[in-house]
Amino acid sequence: MARIAGVDLPKNKRMEIALTYIYGIGRSKSLDILDKAGVSNDTKTDNLADSEITAIRNVIDRSSRWRAT
Repeated sequence: MARIAGVDLPKNKRMEIALTYIYGIGRSKSLDILDKAGVSNDTKTDNLADSEITAIRNVIDRSSRWRAT
């Protein structure tokens, strides 16, 4: 299970949906984040590579509005 911005992402969900579990991220922001990270929005959370998780974290960390409090 991937943990991003202090949130455990749900298992076996498409990434564009899974990122919406993070407070402040909706579908459109989720798609923007995945595009910037170079990750397919159809990738399931169970199939994420460590490099993809790191890329998503880096994109989210660049913006302080999605940081966990």
